[in-house]
Amino acid sequence: MQILVTGGCGFIGSNFIHYIIGKHPDYKIVNLDKLTYAGRLENLKDIEKNPNYKFIKGDICDAKIVADAMHGCNAVINFAAETHVDRSIADATAFIRTDIIGAYTLLEEALKQKIEKFVQISTDEVYGQILHGSFTESSLLMPRNPYSASKAGADRLAYSYFATYGLPVAITRSSNNFGPFQFPEKIIPLFITNLIEGKKVPVYGDGMQVRDWLYVRDNCEAIDLVLHKGKSGEVYNIGGNTEMPNIELTKSLLKALGRDENFIQHVPDRTGHDRRYSMDCSKIKNDLGWKPDTEFGRALRSTIEWYEKNEAWWKTLKQGADMKKAEAGNLFVKNLGINTNDVSKLQRQGSLVKEARK
Repeated sequence: MQILVTGGCGFIGSNFIHYIIGKHPDYKIVNLDKLTYAGRLENLKDIEKNPNYKFIKGDICDAKIVADAMHGCNAVINFAAETHVDRSIADATAFIRTDIIGAYTLLEEALKQKIEKFVQISTDEVYGQILHGSFTESSLLMPRNPYSASKAGADRLAYSYFATYGLPVAITRSSNNFGPFQFPEKIIPLFITNLIEGKKVPVYGDGMQVRDWLYVRDNCEAIDLVLHKGKSGEVYNIGGNTEMPNIELTKSLLKALGRDENFIQHVPDRTGHDRRYSMDCSKIKNDLGWKPDTEFGRALRSTIEWYEKNEAWWKTLKQGADMKKAEAGNLFVKNLGINTNDVSKLQRQGSLVKEARK
């Protein structure tokens, strides 16, 4: 089998490629990645000379590049996306382009090339928040920020290509992933690296926002099952069965890294911050026999050890200009060591965007 993996230099994409090469060494992988700030060739340096692996630098919105990359492939797995909620709030343009237009470009070409399986990687955030109970795959989608709205658009667009054209599409919606190679703007790698550096960690509001945590390798295993055994036209929720408030997660990280609660810095809450995510994942368990394999505490310790051993990987990222765009207007930015002039500039840009939308 030959698989086109888009966004394969990103966090989940690179972990998935490592997983597939280990599980199916005879498979051929074509990795199409634009190499934006979160996509790094270093994530796959250990396999770059593997004869069954090929990297193509390119944008999934470019129809010609997509056609060339997809040629000869049996399946497509679309990880490529803009993913950080805070960035989408500041400027949603890239999210609409990559997450929706990019998905459309891939789906069109997949139809032309008669791809045997198209897996669209979605997220639990497309459901919006739920204060009680859990979402099932048939729940109403009510995304509440530009990122999740763009992912919901791609999610439903992919399904429409199954319903309208018969393209064999399956969709995965996973909860919050964590593990190696995650860009340090997300809560777990940001907090781990801040604590290693002796910096405080910025907790939004009261920290009682509830998230479910899924170790990235477990997600890769689930996606592999959906690729091979998932039914076309179906959606599969993938969760770690580990719901907890952000403040509890923070305290677990403090304890693991030998820091006390004086390292917590409460900052103003994110605009429209979803209070709780929760998914019922019984469908993938019953239909495909999958459940998360890695105990959360063990996975968290393994993740911490990876960042401790790979300081060279993340230190340059945290010092780079791209981190300055991660969040504007609160102590989150200051904790990253961003110049206050940059913060003021980003705040002014954000205000102009908001005014233009009124």
